[in-house]
Amino acid sequence: MSEPAAPIELPTRPEPTPRAVLRTVLTILLVVLAVYVIYRLRKPIGWLVLASFIAIALSGPVNLLERRMRRGFAIAIAYLGLVLVPIGLGAIVVPPIVREVSDLAHNAPHYVRDAQNFVNKNRTLRKLDREYHIGDELQRKARELPSHLSDAASVLSNVGGTIVSSLFAAFNILILSIFMVASGRRWIDWGVAQTRPEHAPRITRALDRIGVAVGNYVGGALLQATIAGVTTFIVLTILGVPFAAPLAVVVGFFDLIPLVGATIAAVLVGIVTAFHDFPVATIVWTIWAVVYQQIENTVIQPQIQKRAVETHAFAVLVSVLCGATLFGIVGALLAIPFAASIQIALREWWDYRQAVKVEMPPGVELPEPPPRPDEPPARLNLPPGVEPSPADEQR
Repeated sequence: MSEPAAPIELPTRPEPTPRAVLRTVLTILLVVLAVYVIYRLRKPIGWLVLASFIAIALSGPVNLLERRMRRGFAIAIAYLGLVLVPIGLGAIVVPPIVREVSDLAHNAPHYVRDAQNFVNKNRTLRKLDREYHIGDELQRKARELPSHLSDAASVLSNVGGTIVSSLFAAFNILILSIFMVASGRRWIDWGVAQTRPEHAPRITRALDRIGVAVGNYVGGALLQATIAGVTTFIVLTILGVPFAAPLAVVVGFFDLIPLVGATIAAVLVGIVTAFHDFPVATIVWTIWAVVYQQIENTVIQPQIQKRAVETHAFAVLVSVLCGATLFGIVGALLAIPFAASIQIALREWWDYRQAVKVEMPPGVELPEPPPRPDEPPARLNLPPGVEPSPADEQR
C-alpha cells in the first residue's frame, strides 16, 4: 500500500512591515498634496506654459537677428514686433466697426421705415402688423436705440476689471518669456548636464528638434491665417462688400484659433453681408465659408502642420480635438506642438532602446549600469522580512 502524498504547502504572502505601511501611506499623502498644490497653482503654471511656448516660438527670430546685432537688441525688436502686431490689427479693424455701429444706431429709424414700406406691400405681413403692431414697436425701439449707446458704454466700463486682469496676465507672460529667451541655452545646458553622459546627446537633440517643431508650427499657423485672410478679401471684393480689408484681417486673426475661430469669423462677416446685399451676398458668403472651412480642416491645416511639425494628419486632428475638449482655446492652440514634442521624445527613446539592445546568450541578463558618483548604491536584494545589517548598509 503506497504512502499518502505529502500535502503541498502553498507559499504564504509575507505580512507587510510597519515601515512598508508607513512608506505607502506617506507616498499617497505626498501624491495627494502634490495634486492639490498643482491645482492651486494652475494659473501661474498655465502662464509658464504659455511663456515657454512664446519663448520657443520667438527664439528663432531672436537667433536670426542676433547674427547682426547684440542679443538684447534682437530680443527687444522681436518682442516689439509681437506687441505691435495686435495693436496694428486693432487700428485697422476697430475704427470701421465703431463707425458702422454708430451709423447703424442713427440710421435705424430709416431702416425701420423701409421695412414698414415692404410690409405694407404684402397682404399677409400687413395683416400680421395690424394684429401685433410690429411696425410701431420697431419704430419705438429704433428711436430709443441712439440713447442706449451710453448704456453700452457703462456696460463696457463694468468689465474693466476683467480687461485689467487679462492685461496683467499678458504682461506677466511676456516678462516670463523674455527671461527665458534672454537666458538662451544656459538653463537647457544645465539641465542636460545633470543627466548621464551617454544620455546627454540624445536629450539635446530631442530638445533642439522640439524647438524647431514649435517654431515651424507658429510659422504654419501664420501661413494658414494668411491664406484665410487673402481668400476672404478676394471673395468680399468680388461681392462688393465694404470694409473687405478689415474683415479679412478679422478672419485671419480668428483663424489662428483652431476649430471655432473660423466659424466665429464667418458668422461676423455673414452679418455684415446681410446689411450690404441680402440675401444674395449672404447666401454666396455662407456657401463659400462652409466649403472653405471643410477644405481648411481636411486639407490645408493637416498638410501645413504635417510638414511643419512632421506629425501625421490624423494625429494633428486628434490632438486639436482633445486639447480643445480638455483646456479650451489654449489647449487647442498648444495641442499640435505638444503632440509633436511627445512624438519626438518617443522617437528618441525608441532609437535609444534599439541602440542599446544587445543579443545576449540564453539565460544571461544585461548587466546593471553603474551608479553615478553622486548616487548611493542600490539596496541589496534580501528575502522578504530580512533587514540589512549595518555592514550591508555601509557598503
